[in-house]
Amino acid sequence: MNTLPPCIYIFFMISSLLLFDFTTNSDLTQWNVVNDGVMGGLSEGEFEINSKGNAVFRGTISLKNNGGFSSVRYRFDTKKVNGFTKVAIRLKGDGKQYQFRIKSNSYDRYSYITHFETTGDWQTVEFSLSEMYPAFRGRKLDLPNYPSEKMQEIAFLIGNKKAESFKLEIDKIELK
Repeated sequence: MNTLPPCIYIFFMISSLLLFDFTTNSDLTQWNVVNDGVMGGLSEGEFEINSKGNAVFRGTISLKNNGGFSSVRYRFDTKKVNGFTKVAIRLKGDGKQYQFRIKSNSYDRYSYITHFETTGDWQTVEFSLSEMYPAFRGRKLDLPNYPSEKMQEIAFLIGNKKAESFKLEIDKIELK
């Protein structure tokens, strides 16, 4: 009697999805700084790679002309993110509060946001994707939290309702 060997099924789970790992050769053309100038404000932000190969988001926030924020956004082809439950970002801040934002569709007017504090030292901040809430122009919307199905944009924003300089150094961003 001829028998075939039993089939072996190998299941594996991807434990992380790298969204961006900055190096000295990183291409930043898909990253765009958006300041409050889109609404008449005078804040200034810039985004560049430093000599250590980390991204640096820095600038000054102005409250003149109803301003008060600076952001940097990264748009990319749709990523399926089912199965991932949190985002982890290795960064070094300046002791200030920032927002991390996600868009399922880059054309949505709203983002799913979370706030995080920086310590002034290198740290890995992690947030639960399911706790990121939808907001538009600083107002929480009456919609469900982030559904963790797809992603087309991530962003960092600073807007603490005060005039201040800021500096956020970023090493890598991944989903877990």
